Amino acid sequence: MKRPTIKDIAAEAGVSKGAVSLALNGRSGVSESTRARVLAVASSLGYRPSVTARALSSASADAVGLVLVRPPRALGDEAFFFQLIAGMQSAMSSALLLQVVASRSDEIALYRRWWAEHRVDGVFLVDLLVSDPRVELMSSLGLPAVVVGGSGHHGSLASVWADDYAAMTSVVEYLKSLGHRRIARVAGLPSLLHTVRRDQAFLASAGDGVIVAGDYTAESGAVATRTLLGSDRPPTAIVYDNDVMAVAGAEVAAAAGVGVPAQLSIVAWDDSVLCQHGRLTALSRDTFAFGARAARALQAVVEGASPTDVEDVLPELVVRRSSGVAPAP
Repeated sequence: MKRPTIKDIAAEAGVSKGAVSLALNGRSGVSESTRARVLAVASSLGYRPSVTARALSSASADAVGLVLVRPPRALGDEAFFFQLIAGMQSAMSSALLLQVVASRSDEIALYRRWWAEHRVDGVFLVDLLVSDPRVELMSSLGLPAVVVGGSGHHGSLASVWADDYAAMTSVVEYLKSLGHRRIARVAGLPSLLHTVRRDQAFLASAGDGVIVAGDYTAESGAVATRTLLGSDRPPTAIVYDNDVMAVAGAEVAAAAGVGVPAQLSIVAWDDSVLCQHGRLTALSRDTFAFGARAARALQAVVEGASPTDVEDVLPELVVRRSSGVAPAP
């Protein structure tokens, strides 16, 4: 097939070649509606600018991007991402361009705009999906990227990840060693690869364990806990997919008169100040160092290195007052 050109885009969009150039390079001189139309046409035609031309027009953007699909209010509750971002910035000389969007489609549209406007030299991809369109997109655009978390399912992209399957297995085995047999899990979003991996490990280790889906918010953690405690066979232990849901679960148990850990053991994923002050047993890892490793991996790819997979250390279970021996049947 003939490689699409600026002339092709101009003809399809009904604008001049000059307008196409301004739109693709993020320059003033065209309306936002025209810019959006040009970018959409360029994407549909599979247009990619000449590497030589891009090198002549601009050296480096001196910035890398991170996009989070989150309700803006919910992001403030997630200590994990603040530590991750701090670690990233500690190992980078480039600026970090952070954007919070409402949906995956918004995220993908933003990557296309950043690429067309040469706003970033590379991007971090977080919250990998089981079938993730971003992986193919990065390859088609030729935009350097590092997948943060989630082994496999990332094509030829570089990745930095921890073994969620082994970590979840270690938590369940710890609870079983305390005599727990009715173990439940309050999971994160089911579309995420790490949720699927943790679910698989939980079911393989816990036998007839129960999984209730959450969305990382305190509200979902509270609702899930009430559901589990109100069931015919309430669990004697619950594993939560983040600290916020675990703290909310502990509050629900206290309000219901369920003793922790006498009647219910609680374990949180990703230790935090919330867990430390609440004396919650939690899986702990150095998230700051994890972010720094991801930043170094992205910098290497931006500079032309071949993509590699970097496995981080396995999270360590920190035992506190929220877990103990299972109550007598």
